[in-house]
Amino acid sequence: MDIKLGKFNQLEVVKEVDFGVYLDGGDSGEILLPTRYVPEECKPGDLLNVFIYLDNEERLIATTLTPLAQVGQFAYLEVNWVNQYGAFLDWGLMKDLFVPFREQKMKMQVGRKYIVYIYIDEESYRIVASAKVDRYLSNQIAEYQPGEEVNILIWQKTDLGFKAIIDNKFSGLLYDSEIFTPLYTGMQLKAFVKQVREDDKIDLMLQKPGFEKVDSFAEELLQYIKEHGGTIQYTDKSSADEIYDVFGVSKKTFKKGIGELYKKRLVVLGEKSISLVKSLK
Repeated sequence: MDIKLGKFNQLEVVKEVDFGVYLDGGDSGEILLPTRYVPEECKPGDLLNVFIYLDNEERLIATTLTPLAQVGQFAYLEVNWVNQYGAFLDWGLMKDLFVPFREQKMKMQVGRKYIVYIYIDEESYRIVASAKVDRYLSNQIAEYQPGEEVNILIWQKTDLGFKAIIDNKFSGLLYDSEIFTPLYTGMQLKAFVKQVREDDKIDLMLQKPGFEKVDSFAEELLQYIKEHGGTIQYTDKSSADEIYDVFGVSKKTFKKGIGELYKKRLVVLGEKSISLVKSLK
């Protein structure tokens, strides 16, 4: 059995001691789970799902805590302290995560947060992080389809919009002209693939593109009108800011939603209001 360092492993409890329990680490030997992390009524023979990392003496140790990120993942982490060797990030465990100076794009500062990639240093067998994120993104051709839903981590602001890390693997871009909600580095959210371009770069959108998006919002708008007495004082003449504040969509999407409901004869359009048809009231 190979232990996956920096990840969760399911290991068997082999013996109890005064300061915790030991787990069967296979070829890596027995691994300590300190008392503070041992579940109640835990006994030899139980299987535990534990995160394996290295203690201050570089020995394998287990915890039932969930770190903010695992080996092979990108994360937005805060610097706890800095010394002559590098920076140390809070990743939710007793021992902080080390970023050597050579892996910093600029000198990291205490209290600031950075997007980093977590990996195992082959020479030292230590879990470390790098702020040189580009080198850890995949160069493979992404096989996404337009409209496909993905998970993204907002990475950095650019002149065009925001760079994002897609599914913990690829780089993508959200254009300023298509962003209608505040974004900031470190946000994790759902997005949709707009297109994979000929140069293999990926364009993203926060709203599902095409008719599906409009249909979806039209349903939300219909429900909103029903919940507000069958009439709302918003129309296609309302300001874009007002529409976004209330509905969280662009004015273009709002107008398409109105059009969709009107075509289906579900609403009546007034000078300063939109109302449900009488049969729905």
